[in-house]
Parts: sequence; structure tokens; C-alpha cells
Amino acid sequence: MSDTVEKIKCLIVGSGPAGYTAAIYASRAELYPIMYTGMQMGGQLTTTTEVDNYPGYPNGTDGTAMMEDFKNQAERFGTEVRFGMVTAVEFSTEVGGIHKVTVDGSKQIEAETVIISTGATAKYLGMESEQRLIGGGVSACATCDGFFYKGQDVVVIGAGDTAAEEATYLSNICKTVTILVRKDYMRASKAMQARVNKTENISVIYNTELDEVLGESVVEGVRVINNQTKEKQVIDVTGVFIAIGHTPNTELFKDVLDMDEVGYLITKGKSTKTNLPGVFACGDVQDKEYRQAVTAAGTGCMAALDSERYLGALE
Repeated sequence: MSDTVEKIKCLIVGSGPAGYTAAIYASRAELYPIMYTGMQMGGQLTTTTEVDNYPGYPNGTDGTAMMEDFKNQAERFGTEVRFGMVTAVEFSTEVGGIHKVTVDGSKQIEAETVIISTGATAKYLGMESEQRLIGGGVSACATCDGFFYKGQDVVVIGAGDTAAEEATYLSNICKTVTILVRKDYMRASKAMQARVNKTENISVIYNTELDEVLGESVVEGVRVINNQTKEKQVIDVTGVFIAIGHTPNTELFKDVLDMDEVGYLITKGKSTKTNLPGVFACGDVQDKEYRQAVTAAGTGCMAALDSERYLGALE
């Protein structure tokens, strides 16, 4: 452990649209924030090759370049961005209390406020061809990437509400949507299944799993296998949407902060306040409904304003 304790007003844990926006607002409010980016600097968006739905980029951009823009803007106002991982927390339960954080297992920081923007991680199947073609036709977000498959044939992997929602969304853009379901039934709610069933260009194949994504640099099709008959077939598609859910990056905060049954942090009302004073959460770590860059940025702004007002009330 380090013998030196760094004392700051505002610590931001995690980067991405939420964290960087929080940093911009916190810097302008003279909270002198320090950000620890986590292992994936820029968050999930850095795995997206093209971003066409964020305001202010009329010709589109790519996720990594966009996050670099966010980072540069935050640094311009005085945010100190550091590459590192928060490995332990000891949050105060008292209003005005000091929150103790350990970075990379050794560095000690005491912060008056903490903004958590650690995001969520999309679940993937883990096969080599799937991982290799992320950004080349494999996606975990239909609302992010569906536009690029306008008029094309795509598959959706999953059986729950997420898969049904993604398929329904894609049906308005794509020529055909095929849902691959491992079992002989969907887990989605009756209402969502009804929407799927009445949409003409959506078809559902049961007892079927993805065997391989075909293509070298872009998706050219998928090979699927019937897990009952073991029969394999090739489906010609250009897009593969993995819709088996997300995992919020909240392991560090278990038994410390209130979270739902899945692990998303719970915030109070229309604020970013957690159950502990001076600790705020923004972005996908507390949002399982929208999960968009623009909504994450909005809650990042809210977290910085909540942090500023919290400190102001203590003076």
C-alpha cells in the first residue's frame, strides 16, 4: 500500500460518454476531477466502428475517435485523466464524509464525491469467429448499428425481451430478421412475443444455435445447428446481433451500493444519487433501458451537477 493519500473533491470512476461528460461539467464547476478510465479507455463505444446517431457529427464518426474528442474536451477544462483501475472502495455513510478508494491495489485516494460510470459489458457467446467480426457485422446493439443494415438480411441471437425488442426494431430497417432460439420456446414476455409473431419479416427458428459466423473481414453468413437433430445449415446474412443481455460492471460495489437483481446501480428518482451521500452513478451502470451514448452523456451531466450541488450544500 502507498503511504501517501491523495485528497480530492471529485473522483470519476470509469470513462465513456457518461464519465467524460461528467468530467467536462465537473471541471467547469471547478471540482478539479480526477478520472480513472478503467481497462477499456472510452468504454464500450470504442468497440463500435461507426457512430451515426450522436448529435454534432453530421458525417458520422467512429467510436474511438469520438471518445478521444470527449477526452480532449474534458482535459481542456482541467480534468486529469489517468489510466488505472479502482480495486477497492470504502464509502462513507455520513453526509460530508470522505470516500476512500484504492487504485491498482496500492494508491490511496480520499474523495469528497465519487461519480461512478463503469458502464456495462455486452454478453457474447465467446466463439472465435464472433469475436473476430465484432465491428464487421457482429453487434450487440441494434439501435446503435441497425441503420447500417438497411434492406439487408440479419439474424438475432437470443430468446428474451432484449432479443424480441432488437428484432422488432430491426424489422423496420432490414429486409428480413431471423431469430435463433436455443430452446423450443422464447423467454420474452407474451406481449413481446405477440409483436414478433405479427411482424411479417421476422421468422423464429427454435432449437437452433449459432455454430459459426462466416466471413473473413465482414459477415457473409452464419452456420447454425439444430441442437435436437444436429443438422447444420447456412443462412446468408450480413449482420449478426447478439441479444443475450448485458452485465453491469458493479462487482466492486456489491454489498456497498443498492442495486437491482441483475446488478444495475439504483439511483433516486430523476437524479444520479445512490443510497450513499456524495456517491453518484451515471451511464449504463444504472441504465438498462436505453444504453445509448447520448443518454449516457446526459446522465453524466446530471451526475456532475448533483455532485456540485451536494458539495455546495455542505459549505
